[in-house]
Amino acid sequence: MNATMQKQQARLQAPKAAAHPRVQSVRAPARRSVVPRAAAVEAPAKVSQETVDKCVNAIRFLAIDAVNKAKSGHPGLPMGAAPMSYVLFNEAMKYNPKNPAWANRDRFVLSAGHGSMLQYALMHLVGYDSVTMDDIKSFRQWDSRTPGHPENFLTKGVEVTTGPLGQGICNAVGLAAAEAHLAARFNKPDAKVIDHYTYCILGDGCMMEGISNEACSLAGHWGLGKLIALYDDNNISIDGHTEISFTEDVAARFEALGWHVQHVKDGNTDFDGLRKAVASAKAVTDKPSLIKVSTLIGYGSPNKADTHDVHGAPLGPDETAATRDNLKWPYGEFEVPQEVYDVMRSSCTKGAAAEEEWNAAFAAYKSKYPKEAEELEGLLSNKLPAGWENALPSYTPEDKGLATRQYSQIMLNALAPVLPGLIGGSADLAPSNLTLMKMFGDFQKGSYEERNMRFGVREHAMGAIVNGVALHNTGLIPYCATFYIFTDYMRSAMRMSALSEVGVIYVMTHDSIGLGEDGPTHQPIEHLASFRAMPNMNMFRPCGGNETAGAYKVAVSSRKRPSTIALSRQGMPNLPGCSVDGVAKGAYVIHGGEGTPDAIIIGTGSELPMAVEAAKKLEAEGKKVRVVSMPCWELFAEQSAEYKESVLPKAVTVRVAVEAGSSFGWERYIGQNGKFIGIDDFGASAPADILYAKFGITVDAVVAAAKAQM
Repeated sequence: MNATMQKQQARLQAPKAAAHPRVQSVRAPARRSVVPRAAAVEAPAKVSQETVDKCVNAIRFLAIDAVNKAKSGHPGLPMGAAPMSYVLFNEAMKYNPKNPAWANRDRFVLSAGHGSMLQYALMHLVGYDSVTMDDIKSFRQWDSRTPGHPENFLTKGVEVTTGPLGQGICNAVGLAAAEAHLAARFNKPDAKVIDHYTYCILGDGCMMEGISNEACSLAGHWGLGKLIALYDDNNISIDGHTEISFTEDVAARFEALGWHVQHVKDGNTDFDGLRKAVASAKAVTDKPSLIKVSTLIGYGSPNKADTHDVHGAPLGPDETAATRDNLKWPYGEFEVPQEVYDVMRSSCTKGAAAEEEWNAAFAAYKSKYPKEAEELEGLLSNKLPAGWENALPSYTPEDKGLATRQYSQIMLNALAPVLPGLIGGSADLAPSNLTLMKMFGDFQKGSYEERNMRFGVREHAMGAIVNGVALHNTGLIPYCATFYIFTDYMRSAMRMSALSEVGVIYVMTHDSIGLGEDGPTHQPIEHLASFRAMPNMNMFRPCGGNETAGAYKVAVSSRKRPSTIALSRQGMPNLPGCSVDGVAKGAYVIHGGEGTPDAIIIGTGSELPMAVEAAKKLEAEGKKVRVVSMPCWELFAEQSAEYKESVLPKAVTVRVAVEAGSSFGWERYIGQNGKFIGIDDFGASAPADILYAKFGITVDAVVAAAKAQM
């Protein structure tokens, strides 16, 4: 044994904090070793332990070779987590690699997404067509289906996009919540048509991120018994051993969160312990399960195992050769013995049989419960019901003006009866966000069939959980809500929505200084500009009832693009010319549309009435003024050049934009010489009308800005 391995062994045998007394240990060996050994309890009879070891080493060396070839990547996690992932993919999980979209499949999430080669190696070995050996060889390269972190929109069979640590386990909570909801709605005592598990592998980094605790707290409260998380406890992060910054008792924490917790003390070789832990987790139906699996990062590497060196860098040719010798792997680069393919690709046969059995069960269900089957089939098709948009109300100028958050409540409750997939809620702000669907109760343990989700004060987890609900890909249309300012807490989850092509609806109220007395901590300023800068995000700021309806029409229709709808606290009139259909074009003329104007005033949301009033004042002085409502920059940018010219003719250079937010970006539409009336400060505490006056967001300011250019 060389000096490095001796140090590793000494570290592994060092005394550790006592396990929480209620945490179940599963087969605790005396120590973890670098060199593999036979498991004391044999694997299933039809697969010998020798063959199991070959399968596990094939996973490891595909990861090692791919990272070496790419000269980039994270080999350590795949090397350590290969045994637990083998048990999941080859023995525990129910899925069909030849039909990754089968509705009743078990879901798998690699929350520690930097170890993506673990997932790609598994997918290739079990027979997913989306990950060929050529894909393995082009890991992290341009136009490959094996990017640096798993991407659901790129690689079929990858359920969610992971990378930012902690997001994946939160997505897994959403996937499990979606399963619980659909099962409660559609299963019958004699027929379980929705019945599957969500598995997740997460690491120390995920455990450190606060978002994971938010989501896991809620999962424990909800009692999501079909969520099983395997914690790769390898005690290494980029900075080194986790003892420098992370020494809490994770098992005790999850016990306190209401999870069923077990500990497999030798995740390197104790396959029977892993099997028993998974079986025990599946037997606990009223709590989510955490299996703490203690592993050695970079298992098998003589000189780099149990060090941060193997976390995020290739082993290199010398250490790879040493690892091949150490693990007795006689095969060359990217070489997989047929015996391994034969065992791993039995998943295709097992999966096809499981799907066929489910199809027969669903046919019987459909015969016995035709109404429920029709609704479930509609959801599983991921198609919207015909004519759903007709439920959206419309308004005239004679209708009383309301705050757009109130119109949003009307839209949600109009859509609830006609959209069977609509589900969502607020981060402890439902009475202010006005997001309750009145015809439904609360999604809770014992009432999963309900559709109002109570997220508590957990904005970041809320965003990631609803991403998971949407990525269940069974027709659910999730929305979530908080004050617009608190998108600061959930921005990473919202970005993941956009990146992952997930049509979540973000209902964000109290959209400006118009919220008044709560002051600058609650007044969003730069947020509109920030989300307008985000790719694949529709950022709406509607005015009145018709534009709010228009925003919801686009948001519901956009199943591969999230929408953020910024809504006011203060009321506003239903202006003539505002329309549902106009919103779909992003910007449109609501006043002074005929002929070439002398000036153009652009407004959004609660400032659009100011723009109209300012136009009328200028018209009284003999000027021809056009008012453009611009509720969604992104949709306007996608219109034809001809349409854009018809709304904002280039010949008209006198332009003013008015919006109670940051000026950043508005030069795109008003030009370098145009004027912007808004706010580039943090706001203040005062009634809304005082704030608008003090910050100069007034009709007179708009008029003066236009005159200054004439």
